[in-house]
Amino acid sequence: MNQTTNVANLPPSGTTAPLQNVALCTRLLEQAMNRPGHLPGIVAFSGYSGLGKSISAAYAANKHRAHYVECKSTWTRKFLLQAILKEMGVSPANTIPEMVDQICEELVLSSRPLIVDEMDYLVDKKAVNVIMDIFEGSNAAILLIGEETLPTKLRKWERFHNRVLTWELAQPANLDDTKHLANLYCKEVTIADDLLQRIQEASRGTVRRICVNLHRVQQVALSELGQDSITKAEWGKRELYTGEAPARRA
Repeated sequence: MNQTTNVANLPPSGTTAPLQNVALCTRLLEQAMNRPGHLPGIVAFSGYSGLGKSISAAYAANKHRAHYVECKSTWTRKFLLQAILKEMGVSPANTIPEMVDQICEELVLSSRPLIVDEMDYLVDKKAVNVIMDIFEGSNAAILLIGEETLPTKLRKWERFHNRVLTWELAQPANLDDTKHLANLYCKEVTIADDLLQRIQEASRGTVRRICVNLHRVQQVALSELGQDSITKAEWGKRELYTGEAPARRA
């Protein structure tokens, strides 16, 4: 997997737009981009794993040509800056202060926003101030993506916390989201609304689990039932994936 995610390689915007978290994330970035000049431009989109935050960020990056980096647990401050510059197509300088200046200059000249995914890794490594330095030097719109505890973690850095314009929480997928995911990933089988409702509930609104269950239902319809549609009654008592590991047998 690439260390940075080029906008050109992100999912096409037409495949994700109707999902509610995509709309929330995109509006959040636009709020930072369109804010009055005297207001801070950092916004944060956080929530539990599996709710589609990265997919939402990918859509926002495509729509607004944002520079996008997905942090890794092994990244240092220097590697983060190198990754951002690689995404920008800029050859990194030798020192951290020089690289920060390069990033700030590129953001100012391009007027493009910056999206930092998996921000929790930077918080855990106490690299938060690097992002603040980039914001202070560019006044660019910066969208942070992280887990549900990100707002609490960032309270330890009061100067940074005060520069966040808006906090937004990712929402569990609802029935409309589930229907849209079915349209995207179940091309061969039509799943009835009553079964989609059961999938949404069993998955507890987690996009990843919904996708796993949609695949499972489609395979059952095609392989076991030999038909191109399936209802809740036809699914019967078959299990759906909930994320829970099987209980140990006595």
